[in-house]
Amino acid sequence: MPEYSQERKDAALAKLMPPQNRRPQDVAAEEGITKDTAYRWRREAKAGRASAAGDNGGDPERWSSQAKFQAVLETASMNAHDRGEYCRRRGIHLAQLKRWRQDCEQAAALGDDRRRQESQDTRAERKRVRKLEKELKRKDAALAETAALLALRKKAEGDLGGRRGRLIPASDRAKAVELIDEARAAGARLTPACQMLGLSQRTYLRWTEEGAVRTDRRPEIERPTPPHALSPAEVQEVLDACHAPAHADLPPAQIVARLLDENGRYIASESTFYRILRRHREQHRRGRARVPAPQARPTTYRADAPCQVWSWDVTWLAGPARGTFFYLFLILDLFSRKIVGWEVEEAETAAAAARVVERAVLAENCIDHPLVLHADNGSPLKGATLLETLRRLEIEPSFSRPRVSDDNAFSEALFRTCKYVPDYPREGFADLDAARSWVRTFVAWYNEEHRHSALRYVTPQQRHNGSEARILADRQRVYDQARADKPARWSGATRAWTPVGSVWLNPERDPSTDT
Repeated sequence: MPEYSQERKDAALAKLMPPQNRRPQDVAAEEGITKDTAYRWRREAKAGRASAAGDNGGDPERWSSQAKFQAVLETASMNAHDRGEYCRRRGIHLAQLKRWRQDCEQAAALGDDRRRQESQDTRAERKRVRKLEKELKRKDAALAETAALLALRKKAEGDLGGRRGRLIPASDRAKAVELIDEARAAGARLTPACQMLGLSQRTYLRWTEEGAVRTDRRPEIERPTPPHALSPAEVQEVLDACHAPAHADLPPAQIVARLLDENGRYIASESTFYRILRRHREQHRRGRARVPAPQARPTTYRADAPCQVWSWDVTWLAGPARGTFFYLFLILDLFSRKIVGWEVEEAETAAAAARVVERAVLAENCIDHPLVLHADNGSPLKGATLLETLRRLEIEPSFSRPRVSDDNAFSEALFRTCKYVPDYPREGFADLDAARSWVRTFVAWYNEEHRHSALRYVTPQQRHNGSEARILADRQRVYDQARADKPARWSGATRAWTPVGSVWLNPERDPSTDT
């Protein structure tokens, strides 16, 4: 028997064994060996490989996974005849080999699914990491911006915010730009840094658009005097009118109205009077007046003519000694603001209140006339004697809301005017007659001379007797003539000297919505 080298034998086995699995007769012809030798080499190689794979010669189901996979791999390219021979020689069944093949295919499929799932998980994890990195970067930037803004607020001396067009000194501009630049270098955005100083982003960009901080050039511009401005002589004329003894204690609104009524003369508008007085530092709050507080509003009543709605109240007048007082009853007609009834008494009683109401009704000749009398919740104004008098006179009583002290606004305003006129005796009245004499003078002045601001500056008596329309028409003609003489001084319509319409007692809603 001829002997072959190991190299020649290995070359022939490479062709006979997987993955080539060529037929022994073809390999024998190529290698120059007999067909029996090729078959023998193949059998010996398969037997040795099965032993190396862990074939224990027992139950094939107990083979290792590697041995089962090797069997599937070796029989993958065999035909049915060779596969049957292989199974008999290895002691396995075709069904087992088929099942092992299916297990390998399923394992391969599971491996593909696992790899696909792992790939998806990897992509999802990378996406989550990128999102976390982005969020971390955003939070770091927000933290840096917060720290920069806090430092900016500590360094800033104050808020530069305010109305648009305000003048900001060059030093404040330079300091603001420096602080904003420092905050931006520390991580702050431009808009929040500007807002911290009360500035807009557009303001910062405008200040720095030329490379350096721009100064405000408005103070440097020479502005021409408007052609319709008051001349120095006209300004002095306004001051002379305010300095006149008859006008020294009056506000500009009263002065304008009196000049129109007494002399038919128009000098300037009311706002111009105020502006000139402020410019010359002659406009100040005088007397003991305080800034008015907003009023709460109870039930609504409307007055379209005199003697429809009255308002009344009682106030104390200081007596000759500390702690002694006289009591002033005043009844006011809401439509005309005329004082239609008054009395000064030594005691605040319901009987005294009833007498004042009766005298007022008789004086105004409004018996059997629908009338509303509004008062606060003071006990003399709600006493049984007074209520019986109101019922007999067919007067509808109206009262302020409980625990609301300022529902009687018209009467409170009248008392304020009464006690803040220049000649009011601050030290008190010597006796009852002195008090009555002073109140009588005040009522005459208030009804006949006082130009009421809520009545287009006509007197209460003029509105009460219906002459306000003529007076206001005359004023309107004077204004129209003044505008025709110098139209450049009016940018719009002239002041409306039209009569005041209906008067509402503490309206709870817009009167224009009522029918």
